[in-house]
Amino acid sequence: MEPQLDAINRDLGRDPEALIRWALQQGGRPICTTNFRPFEAVILHMVTRQRPDMPIVWMDHGYNTEATYRFADAVVQRLDLNLISYIPRRTRAHREAVDGPMPGIDDPRHAAFTEEVKLEPFGRALREMAPDVWFTALRAEDTPERARMDAVSRNADGLLKVAPLLHWSARDLYQYLQAHDLPNEFDYFDPTKVEAKRECGLHLQH
Repeated sequence: MEPQLDAINRDLGRDPEALIRWALQQGGRPICTTNFRPFEAVILHMVTRQRPDMPIVWMDHGYNTEATYRFADAVVQRLDLNLISYIPRRTRAHREAVDGPMPGIDDPRHAAFTEEVKLEPFGRALREMAPDVWFTALRAEDTPERARMDAVSRNADGLLKVAPLLHWSARDLYQYLQAHDLPNEFDYFDPTKVEAKRECGLHLQH
């Protein structure tokens, strides 16, 4: 860890809005990724209050619930998001016609499925958009791996990864939604994780 990032994690790691302000001064091509899971409106509201035109990048794997798609539309309209969607190179219909239904996590084909519907689209987004700052809504409560992460880190490619909400609880998120009259949706499913405490690999790779 860079000494400066150690200091930022210590001083700003639990102050989301101050951390976002600092991060926006570190580069000129920020993005914020989203999957429109529960409480996602919090990070989207926070970053766009400070940078209204920030690209919001969604890896839409095609397996979201109907409620998630309606929620996404509602949040995009409510916050006037600059949404940029990345989708797999094959549609869900094409994939299922050739390979069958989504493989379960114990199926040896699941790793290739995850690569196709999430990791490859995200890698493509990074190549095409070339961000220098990446905001993400990951939280320490999500998985054991995330509990060991820092709010600010830099990956091997030099990309500054910022998780302003890392130390927030579900209660903190709920109170923020209430305070700002933001929508929420709990009918959510990630086919690359399936289990709530399981990593899909995106944050481990990047």
